[in-house]
Amino acid sequence: MKQTARMFKALADETRLRILGLLLSEGELCVCDIMAALQLPQSTTSRHMAYLRTSGWVDDRRSGLWVHYKVTAAGSAFQQEIANLLGTHLPDLAVAGEDRKRLVGFAAEKKCV
Repeated sequence: MKQTARMFKALADETRLRILGLLLSEGELCVCDIMAALQLPQSTTSRHMAYLRTSGWVDDRRSGLWVHYKVTAAGSAFQQEIANLLGTHLPDLAVAGEDRKRLVGFAAEKKCV
């Protein structure tokens, strides 16, 4: 039950919902992509990503200086159902469209690899 509560607490923050929305629609993203899309500093982005990782929402992998994140595939069936629901409805929000637009613009001139 504690893990389920932690999972829902992670969803109670707008920034973390925006991050999950991006990851659900785009797949794996570098932390620099998330920073650019949400217009957040690296420290803030990393703090939110650590919360999402410890709550079981995302997996990470290091590539050089950068960390890449994706929504975990190892979650419970309950968590996967919630992820599917979020993936269906989060992209419809105006802020999600703005985030994706910034991500596309950043990808065109991407300076991190």
